[in-house]
This record gives sequence, C-alpha cells and structure tokens, in this order.
Amino acid sequence: MRQRVDLADSFSYVFSALRGFQAGRDYYVAMCPLKLIPKIFLFDEDELPPELRAQRAINRARVPEIARYLVENPKEYVFSSITACVDGEVRFEPLDADNTFMGKLVAPMTAKFIINDGQHRRAGIEEALKQKPELGDETISVVFFLDGGLQRSQQMFADLNKHAIRPTKSLGILYDLRDPLSQVTCKLISAVNVFRGLTETEKTTISNRSIKLFTLSGIYQGTRALLNKPKIGPVTHREEALAVDFWNETSSFIPEWQLAREKKVTAAELRKDFIHAHALALHALGIAGASLLANDPKRWKDRLKGLRKIDWLRSNRKLWEGRAMVGGRVSKAHNNVLLTTTVIKRALGLSLSPEEQRVESHFSKRGV
Repeated sequence: MRQRVDLADSFSYVFSALRGFQAGRDYYVAMCPLKLIPKIFLFDEDELPPELRAQRAINRARVPEIARYLVENPKEYVFSSITACVDGEVRFEPLDADNTFMGKLVAPMTAKFIINDGQHRRAGIEEALKQKPELGDETISVVFFLDGGLQRSQQMFADLNKHAIRPTKSLGILYDLRDPLSQVTCKLISAVNVFRGLTETEKTTISNRSIKLFTLSGIYQGTRALLNKPKIGPVTHREEALAVDFWNETSSFIPEWQLAREKKVTAAELRKDFIHAHALALHALGIAGASLLANDPKRWKDRLKGLRKIDWLRSNRKLWEGRAMVGGRVSKAHNNVLLTTTVIKRALGLSLSPEEQRVESHFSKRGV
C-alpha cells in the first residue's frame, strides 16, 4: 500500500514493496492505488516512430471495453500486474537488518515511470475512474524494474510478449535484440534504397490507404530464406552485406518498386496490380536468391536480369491463379510460396528443388 509522505520534505513516492531477484537484477513488487496509476505511469508518445518507443501503440478501441469491464464488475474484476521501468534515483529501504526483502521503495517525483506491459489496463483504469471515482482506493500490483535504457525496455517488451498475446511479427522483430536476423532486418530498411521509407515496421498487414509497400516481417522472412538461416542463428558481417547487396540489386530489376520509391506511383496501386508488391514475393525471391548465390556466386548479379522476363501483373491470371493467388486473392500459404518461387527460378535459369518439382507437378496436373 502506498504510504503518504510529507512532499515538502521529500517530494517522493513511497511504496511498501517486496524485493526480488531475476537475471542478476533487483526488481520490486508493490501495491498501487488505482487513482495513482494514471498520474505516474506514462506512455511513450504515440507520434514517436516504433523504433524509438518501448511498446506498441495503444489500440484505443480496447480502452472502453476494459473500462466497462471494471465499472460493471466492481466486486469481481481481476487485473494482472502491470510491469514498468523506473528511470530515476530509486532506493529500497529494508524493513530491518533481518528482513532485507521487505521494506519501502522510494522514488522521487521527478522519476519517469514507463509501462512495459499493461498500457491498455492503465488507459482502461483512467477511463473507469472518470465514471466510478470510488474505485480509486483499490489497488493493483505493479512490478518495478530499474530502467536500463531504451534497448533494455524494448527487449523486456519482446520477452514479456513472447509468452503472452504476441505483438505483430513486425513489432516483435523490431524490438527483439537477441535475434541477430531481426537486427539485420532492421538495418536493411535503411540500407536498401527501396525499403527506406516504404517499410511498415509495426504491422504485419498493410491497409489499402497505407503509403508503405513492404512489411518488416516480410523483409525478415525473405532475408531469412535468402541467407538460409534457422531461428536465432548468427549472422556474419559478410552475410549482412550480401543481404543489402542482394535486395538493392534485385530492386533494380523491378521498376515498379523504384517508381514507388520516387513517389511516381502509390503503394496501394502496386498492391492492387502486382504480385511483387506482396510479402509472398519477398519470400519467394529470398528462396530463389539463396539458390542463385549457391549455384553462381560470381555471376549472380548478372543473372538477376532474368527477373525482367517475369510478368508480375495480377491480371495475368493464367500465370498466377492457383500459384500466387487463390480465387483472385494473394495467398502466403507454403505451397503458393513454392509455386511462385518456381516462376522466379525458371526466369533465372535455376533448377528446382525436389519439393518445388513436386508442387509444380501437382499444380500442372490440376490443369490450372
């Protein structure tokens, strides 16, 4: 329970707390009155780009639902703990020398409290208190970690959500500092000309009105296939440079990507009209690229010219229906990725893998 102090003397928040120990670091568990939650816990500003935040942008549509749940169930609601980082000169004062795990957590009012997990609960509590102020004296448990900077906070976000409702794949990649390929992918969006400014880093799907052409998850998947990497596998500097080189070179043979980069055509128009404007194509290009690099490591750039032979228009249903599209809609199913890969490999003069031969044979027998 929060203990009131003389602000004129200390200007601090004082919480009765338990001290714990995880991964070589102290952390603290305290009970906070609901009325205090909106006052001390801040969000990262929504207008900040995702790479400068420590959490996903709040989904405002969820807030009224949470508030209603709290207001309508004052005797039955259950909230799990909020997890937050504290940036400030925080100190823990043990109860006594024999009990160093119980005591008071003292944080100056100038400290910054950032929620890593529970931002929607925080917003729902704030809204509920407007309707039912008497809830303010009830408490919620808060797990406090001492702030370790933006990267530490982002990694906490990624770790906490790996075992809960997951964030979008793109956001998980953006914040995951332990996966080398995630970090390489984040570098690619600035190192590859067509990815710069055209990559959606927070969502896995792109809305029709979005100005973005690629998703971070799509680039990740394509690059993973290109480098033939398992999950959480190391990536060398040479491989990173090769990925940059491959995507820059590939983009030079897909003129529509360049037009989008130059803002001469909208991303929405490309998604509507072209197969290569979808994550399916990035994945297939990555698979074909891996085969090209393995079979012709010296002349692969020259052989990429074969991409010009491909008619990427979705209106070419004779080529793409049943292969990249199902019922006129682009499909990212495994077999569709492989069937799209076979088109690219043939254009590049590459032989098909046994699995690709199998799905291609089955596709041909269906007479699509």
